[in-house]
Amino acid sequence: MITDPEILDFIRRTEAAYPAETNDASATDNRRAYDAMCEVFRASRPSGLPVADLRLGGVPCRIYGNHSPVQVLYFHGGGFVVGGLDSHDDVCAEISGRSGLRVISAAYRLAPEHRWPAQLEDALAVWQTLDRPTIVAGDSAGATLAAGLCLALQGSAQPLAQVLIYPWLGGDRSLPSYRDNAEAPMLRTADLDSYQAAIHGDTDPNDPRAAPLQAADLSDVAPAWIVTADVDPLRDDGPAYAARLRAAGVPATCRNEPQLPHGYLRARHSSARARASFDAIVAAVTGFAERGG
Repeated sequence: MITDPEILDFIRRTEAAYPAETNDASATDNRRAYDAMCEVFRASRPSGLPVADLRLGGVPCRIYGNHSPVQVLYFHGGGFVVGGLDSHDDVCAEISGRSGLRVISAAYRLAPEHRWPAQLEDALAVWQTLDRPTIVAGDSAGATLAAGLCLALQGSAQPLAQVLIYPWLGGDRSLPSYRDNAEAPMLRTADLDSYQAAIHGDTDPNDPRAAPLQAADLSDVAPAWIVTADVDPLRDDGPAYAARLRAAGVPATCRNEPQLPHGYLRARHSSARARASFDAIVAAVTGFAERGG
């Protein structure tokens, strides 16, 4: 149960702008409401940060910061149905401004208009244009895509690291978090079902690139740093994936954030807990860059 007053206020403000039932609306209305909610929490970019929009591999992207020896490729969350360059603009800008790294945000195609694996195809198209060591990162469905990209690249050059923020990894629905947090604020298991139907339609949802915990072989992928939200049905996916990666010989760490719900990145300027977690995310990205650049 969440008792932190700052987080309770964040949840109240989020749900006022983006009620849970919005997921039952059309994709167009859902996206409009989601974007409006993100604007409620949007922070200013760091002063003087260069930002440019362009296409990489045919995919719309937004680049933050100057050239750096190591860069970050970021995939936004939103269940593969909502979100885009604007919804996560401030997150990417702050990662770039604080780490000193160039950050590339990729606007992959969205479901249900574009079913899986269109999202992975876009991620690969951007990846193939990159010319320097790159950390892949993302939140929620964006973390799914970051992990899926690493699996798609098994046997070839890997990202420097994968940083997965409250990831959706295709965990077993019998895991405690799916039961205990089935009606959690910010994300319910019913929302996961809705997103999954939009993404996969009648096709197999257990493609391991879309559900990495279903992969038989997790060897030879990038080292992982994973952070989960305690009050989130997806919570147990993170430690399960970290354990599977370590068993396959891949360095992986996972930390869980008490009192925090799914989507807490938007609370980083109003909640001490969320701010501390974002600090840890930036430190993880910076640490990988320093060790691998």
